[in-house]
Amino acid sequence: MKNSIDFKGLEKFIREALEEDIGTGDITTNAVISDNEVTVGKVIAKEDLILCGLNIFEYVFLCLDKNIKIDPKHADGEKVKNRSTLLTFSGSARSLLAGERVALNILQRLSGIATLTMKFVEKVPSTVSVLDTRKTTPGMRALEKYAVRCGGGTNHRFGLYDAVLIKDNHIKAAGSISKAVEKARKNIPPLQKIEVEVKNAEEVKEALRMECDIIMLDNMSPEQVKEAVKIINKRSRIEISGNIGLSNIQKIASEGIDYISVGALTHSTPTVDISMVFD
Repeated sequence: MKNSIDFKGLEKFIREALEEDIGTGDITTNAVISDNEVTVGKVIAKEDLILCGLNIFEYVFLCLDKNIKIDPKHADGEKVKNRSTLLTFSGSARSLLAGERVALNILQRLSGIATLTMKFVEKVPSTVSVLDTRKTTPGMRALEKYAVRCGGGTNHRFGLYDAVLIKDNHIKAAGSISKAVEKARKNIPPLQKIEVEVKNAEEVKEALRMECDIIMLDNMSPEQVKEAVKIINKRSRIEISGNIGLSNIQKIASEGIDYISVGALTHSTPTVDISMVFD
């Protein structure tokens, strides 16, 4: 489901992030704020964005202090306007200050991914799925792929274990596309789909002869993509990939394309501006 996270390591990830930041203790807060001081406040969007990570934001503070109260005003996947209040909070000032940076870092990062993903999705026909890649932050893949879903995108494979994608180095090592596909078919379950990466028209034809389920057109120009679409003629699903940005995605998302994979969704996403303020 779009707005659910399957991340068994979430608590471990959060606790390690808190340990990295807090270490032996927040010396500034402990010196300035008494241990019985309570406060209230809110988290505010400082630009238009697609929200993602509110539930994780709350979980950060629950790992620190189960008495912290978080009241979300929006849900993940919502379009939120600049100056909107995303949530209100109350509880120990020390606990809130200790978790502030980790919680905001995650919320800003995931909302940034969701926001950028939506910009890509809005530029392509509804028949084209915008896919993410494995170019994710180590340790945050499940969270970042969740953010892609919140932005209207679709997850590609989660790792090396859940899909067959024969790329250029596999082809070089095997000797050819045909040999790589033949070897794969001998060693995978019968119903497992095979995707192969190609770079020119001749490789497209070879992948078709091998009856690959998905043909990835890698780093092809719009003209090359159109030629490949004609050659394939609906005999395989088509994915395009490589150096795709907001400035050129419309040109390359021609008729006949099923998927566009965009590494930038997760590997070069700007964070969005969100602030946590005490009242």
